[in-house]
Amino acid sequence: MSQKWVPTAKESQELQQFQAEWGTLQQEDISSADYYFNSYAHFGIHEEMLKDSVRTGAYQRAIIQNKHLFEGKTVLDVGSGTGILCMFAAKAGAAKVYGIECSEIVHIARKVVKSNNLDDKIEFIQGKAEEVTLPVDKVDIIISEWMGYFLLYESMLDTVIYCRDKWLVPGGLIFPDKASLHIAAIEDGEYKEEKIGFWHSVYGFDYKVIQRSVMEEPIVDTVDENAVATSSCCILELDLATCTVKDVDFVAPYRIQLKRKDFLHAFIAWFDISFSCCHKPVTFTTGPYGRYTHWKQTVFYMEDNLVCQKGETVQGLVAVRKSQKNPRDLDIKISYNLDGQLGKANRTQFFRLR
Repeated sequence: MSQKWVPTAKESQELQQFQAEWGTLQQEDISSADYYFNSYAHFGIHEEMLKDSVRTGAYQRAIIQNKHLFEGKTVLDVGSGTGILCMFAAKAGAAKVYGIECSEIVHIARKVVKSNNLDDKIEFIQGKAEEVTLPVDKVDIIISEWMGYFLLYESMLDTVIYCRDKWLVPGGLIFPDKASLHIAAIEDGEYKEEKIGFWHSVYGFDYKVIQRSVMEEPIVDTVDENAVATSSCCILELDLATCTVKDVDFVAPYRIQLKRKDFLHAFIAWFDISFSCCHKPVTFTTGPYGRYTHWKQTVFYMEDNLVCQKGETVQGLVAVRKSQKNPRDLDIKISYNLDGQLGKANRTQFFRLR
């Protein structure tokens, strides 16, 4: 049996002091009315991104190894977070670096920059990029880590495009400047049954009405490369120097070919990134054949279990648009057609990336 703890007189004084100190802590508490920006105000998500050596290492190489591009330049970091990219740019010789950050993490970033004696070169502006004013009319380089799950989730690319059109000098550089989105199909029967089939019977009750909602939710997870049973197909290519907001809502055909006789249970998508303006281009992939990244891969389960022979093809269309309810979410539509020896299918499915 548990017992109630009764503090001593000294412990009571310590408790009162601790309670009094809470007010001081609350002044540095990180909060925001906007859920999206609030999520970036917490340290956990920044720790995950900073520890992603593929992500952060690529930016470090692209910037630090190209000092000739940054020397004496004015740089803008869109969505600057803890300030790591700003500090890379300052170390590369930028004359001035401006970081736009809407979340409360900006207060921590200022302290981090000061601790590294870079506060004379780096200045943070808190607010939404579409609403703030920069101390300069134009910048020479824009850097941003804008990519979300499925490349486009959270719609931060729209903000980068806005900043490019408003502040980047003609011929200015964007880091990174190229992105591509890819699709393939996998054998994943065991997990599909665990995730989808579970709803057939829950403690003896029929929960299949929930199954469709579950099917509509893509899963962000790490896919073993051995599960990939088809070739891959690029469904979107973006050049950040020229792309527009309209390019982010798109429809594209795909055609993938079976590498072996196998079942297909789901599509997966990933993206590749390139800093092509560097002296030696820096690239990285978030696909199943590359090193782990926090973006992982996005998995879309099919209603059908396709049975395919080696060499057969699955083809269809992928359509993506911003959700009308929340433009940071995505509505995704995938059609697939198989006319094989062992199986046939012709279906369109809808997914919601929330």
